[in-house]
Amino acid sequence: MELVLTIGLDALSFVLTLLLVTLGLVIVYGMMNVINMAHGELFLLGAYTLVAAQSAGLPFWAGVLLAMLVVGLAGLLIEELVIRHVYGRPIDTILATWGLSIAIKQLIIIVFGPAAISLTNPLPGSVSVLGIDYPAYRLVIMAVSAFLAATVYLVLFRTSIGLQIRSVIANRGMAGSLGVNTRLMDRGTFAVGAALAGIAGAVMAPIMSVDPQMGVGFLIPAFLAVLVGGLNSLLGAVIGAGIIGGASTTLSSGMAQATAQICVFVIAIVVIRLFPNGLSKGFR
Repeated sequence: MELVLTIGLDALSFVLTLLLVTLGLVIVYGMMNVINMAHGELFLLGAYTLVAAQSAGLPFWAGVLLAMLVVGLAGLLIEELVIRHVYGRPIDTILATWGLSIAIKQLIIIVFGPAAISLTNPLPGSVSVLGIDYPAYRLVIMAVSAFLAATVYLVLFRTSIGLQIRSVIANRGMAGSLGVNTRLMDRGTFAVGAALAGIAGAVMAPIMSVDPQMGVGFLIPAFLAVLVGGLNSLLGAVIGAGIIGGASTTLSSGMAQATAQICVFVIAIVVIRLFPNGLSKGFR
């Protein structure tokens, strides 16, 4: 029973963090039709911003907030210099953002070096959860991820800004004709998506090996989650992150990492074959 509960908590922690990365991908694709291959590197930038902040002597949570701000600003810069020039050209967005991802990784290597960096766990203790001792910091990761995901939902579905964002996703031309500043929406949405990836990278950094390749470990599951859950759907992001994140953590606990990843890919392929538009749209 302890093993089952531990695996369940680990899976929930990974799913909630993956959801932050997936939400950014879904919102950006839904609004701008941009396939952002550099999204994993935004996760990477968040982790390395925390590394730099702690090296400068800043408290851990100040470093996390700084990571959110820095990566959000980086998202604004990327949208202005790269993304806005390839709107409406999906293949070009893939090539442009893929090249950008390579450039960001090389920049990280130049500044921080290629070696992995370990950060000190800010909450090294454990908490009793239903009779088992579970790392306190993992519970904090769950709380932060759930709070941010809930905040995104409330903003999108309970505010006027969210209504404008959803109108642009549904029909950009009509939204623009009704007075919505679609250019401003594009900038803001891309920055928010980047900031979500950045804060996810920062909060995960203490329990991961911080290295120039760490972004790929979240980019691939995030894309699988989007495809499984369904494009242009926040519900799809939740469903996809739950299936991919839950399956990955559960299978990894009982078999080799490589075998578990193959099984996750097989699950994704089967779901996509049966539901080409994703699970969120497949049952409508």
